Amino acid sequence: MSDKILLQESTSFSSQQNVTVTSQAKQQNNNNTVEVTSSNNSKSVETTTNNNKKMENSGNRQQQNPHIDLSGNSTNYGCLGYTLLCVSIVFTAILFPFGACFLVIKVITEYERAVLFRLGRLQSGGAKGPGLFCIVPCTDEYRKVDLRTVSFDVPPQEILTKDSVTIAVDAVVYYRVQDATMSIANVENSDGATRLLAQTTLRNMLGTKTLAEVLTDREYISSGMQTTLDEATDPWGIKVERVEIKDVRLPVQLQRAMAAEAEAARDARAKVIAAEGEMNASRKLKEAADVMSESPNSMQLRYLQTLTSISAEKNSTIIFPLPIDIISSFMSRGNK
Repeated sequence: MSDKILLQESTSFSSQQNVTVTSQAKQQNNNNTVEVTSSNNSKSVETTTNNNKKMENSGNRQQQNPHIDLSGNSTNYGCLGYTLLCVSIVFTAILFPFGACFLVIKVITEYERAVLFRLGRLQSGGAKGPGLFCIVPCTDEYRKVDLRTVSFDVPPQEILTKDSVTIAVDAVVYYRVQDATMSIANVENSDGATRLLAQTTLRNMLGTKTLAEVLTDREYISSGMQTTLDEATDPWGIKVERVEIKDVRLPVQLQRAMAAEAEAARDARAKVIAAEGEMNASRKLKEAADVMSESPNSMQLRYLQTLTSISAEKNSTIIFPLPIDIISSFMSRGNK
């Protein structure tokens, strides 16, 4: 009976352990599932927010001017427009193939794009090129856009810094066209607008800096100008690649004052260095005198070394040193 009771107790204890283990495993599984679902939800939220931001940015880029349709989907030419388009197509068919080489087929190089307008409306599909593309005579018009990097010099700007110093600063800007359609449709002259904006940005950036910051933080100012210009010219289809400050010209009076200040600082450092040298030399001379006073013959040897150095220079003057001991003995007798 006792054996049976022990077996029943052991089985009950093992069953309790199994129940606790299974409950812990279930809790861990639930926690893992909750963590996975929360991480997935956070990732999905992040992706949705990023997608929404991208959609908003693209929507803002496409809707900079509500009166301009950059998609090119509007093809309502009207009765007169369709009539003129049909006449142009018939005229092209009559002249084919001789007139096609001159009026219909156009060639765009690798670094160019063509923005096509039909009866004044922008065509869908974006810019054409590179290579061959066809147009309809009398109704289609295209404009070439160069995609190569363009550089220009910002003229010297008279700027009043934060510490009330007038300076003249010039810079160089590198940019390129990244969207040919926007550069034609959204702005009249993208090159001229970018040049004027670069001048204004240079004045605004340096007007908030002191003279010392302008002279020392050129890289930071250049990167800030690049970011500002890139954000401002993005609706025009322009990508600002690099901005560099070339030269900072100071007034003549300020240059003289800075030169005098630097010269005075150098003179002060030179005097301090000379004084430190004299102090170190006096200490060394004192140590040498203490060493020589211990042996009287060392003074005679020093005399002979001095004569040797003088005679090596081929001088006509001969110096005979007088022992100091003799002078000291005469002085002691006179005092007595």
